[in-house]
Amino acid sequence: MKIDYNAPTALKTLLEERGLAMQKKFGQNFLVNPHARKEIVSLLELTEKDWVWEIGPGIGNMTGDLLASGAQVTAFEIDRGFIAALHDIYAEDEAVGRFNIIEGNVLKTWRQGSEDTAAIKLFGNLPYNIAASFIADTICQRKTFARCVFTVQKEVAERMYAAPASKSYSAFSVLCQWLYDITGGIELAPGNFWPRPKVASKAVLFVPKQKPYSCSNPQLFVSLVHSLFSQRRKTILNNIKPLLPEKISGKSILTEAGISETERAENLAVSDFIQLSELLNSAKL
Repeated sequence: MKIDYNAPTALKTLLEERGLAMQKKFGQNFLVNPHARKEIVSLLELTEKDWVWEIGPGIGNMTGDLLASGAQVTAFEIDRGFIAALHDIYAEDEAVGRFNIIEGNVLKTWRQGSEDTAAIKLFGNLPYNIAASFIADTICQRKTFARCVFTVQKEVAERMYAAPASKSYSAFSVLCQWLYDITGGIELAPGNFWPRPKVASKAVLFVPKQKPYSCSNPQLFVSLVHSLFSQRRKTILNNIKPLLPEKISGKSILTEAGISETERAENLAVSDFIQLSELLNSAKL
């Protein structure tokens, strides 16, 4: 089954024929610029030996380009109407085992894909809430991917690779940068998509760090990061208190880490959060 993914009219006809509707909560905007699609897929550096996961394929705008590389594709899709369409559009690839679909919310189903995520490349056009939750969850599970390309709102992309003390630096920045080196990738104006979104997007490249930060307790690390950013106007000393074990003072932890008790989270490097997490973990043992 052939679909003209470059023509919004063809996509609109397909949706109407199948009685499908776009749902904003799933961030459904289809990339209709073929040059942009190929440029984004090229960031994954796919070969015939690769296995790539695609989160939220919709009706398959990017899926065809992923399969054209020769890679095996596993798609995670929540919309039942889109799932039925994908089975029809990519029936031949599915029949020979090059394409399969895992149905449901990816935040609940991603572990079904494989235990060895380090051998898998990951692609997704993600709304902010899903991107933040998914990345945090993979961190807590100590899972990294061979290479990731996420297409997200430009503002979200800037949070992913923001530096300390910058306007966009946040808990999300720290979580993303713990395991990966991140580059800004490709900027996409609203006109590249159908329906046309209100804001620009960016394709962001995640590459695993060659020397990753060691972390004894990822769950504690994630909790610490969120806690320290929970009230940005408060000092670290105030925000760290909920995580402190009995009879351990925040001042002593911060002194050992070499961090001023009047400092604020947005000025700390990822390594500072790791160090605080390790000290807290030792104090709780």
